Amino acid sequence: MSRLDRKTRGWLEATGFTVTDEGLWQEALTHGSTGESQHYQRLEFLGDRVLGLAIAGWLYERTGDDEGKLAQRLNALVSKRACAAVARDLDVSAHIRLGKQARDDGAADSENVLGDVMEALLGASYLAGGFDATRDIVRRLWRNQVEGHAGRSKHPKSALQEWAAGNQRRPPEYELLDRSGPDHAARFTVRVVVHNVGEAQATAGSKQEAETAAAQKFMETFG
Repeated sequence: MSRLDRKTRGWLEATGFTVTDEGLWQEALTHGSTGESQHYQRLEFLGDRVLGLAIAGWLYERTGDDEGKLAQRLNALVSKRACAAVARDLDVSAHIRLGKQARDDGAADSENVLGDVMEALLGASYLAGGFDATRDIVRRLWRNQVEGHAGRSKHPKSALQEWAAGNQRRPPEYELLDRSGPDHAARFTVRVVVHNVGEAQATAGSKQEAETAAAQKFMETFG
């Protein structure tokens, strides 16, 4: 694998990452569409777990919330959307290595790709500098979201589930209607139905996000 571009190395170091093994960071920024055998998926897997532990510990220290509220906030703060938001703040897209077709398809601005690469960078940070250093980076990069309102309101799917139960209706049923686009820029359309009440549809970059958006639309219409 080739060496890091000088600009990319400078960007990583300015962000606070420890860059010793350039190949590790090159891997974290490499999308599978390049055809290279070493790309970010394994590091993404690792970074997802590191991020989860870092955020969980932070929330535990900050609040006296019960398990349910902690889990609700954790899920919001480690979501693909939250990771992609951090990636956009850091201008990660300028440093992702993509195949030509993936770049032409808009993968550099895909929420899924940006979120994945952000997690891969955290995985690389864990391997390069350990958990404590990576936790400190997470606390700096996620501070606005943790101190803001991310995850404080009830999740739309939970709200819909409770609404249905409270109104003596059947539980909501979710159906995947369509999946389109390449893997790096996939779009999912989901329908949610509550029997004898109505239905709502939404499209998003992941099945989970589409379900959430559909539940939100349902509550806005029928709740």
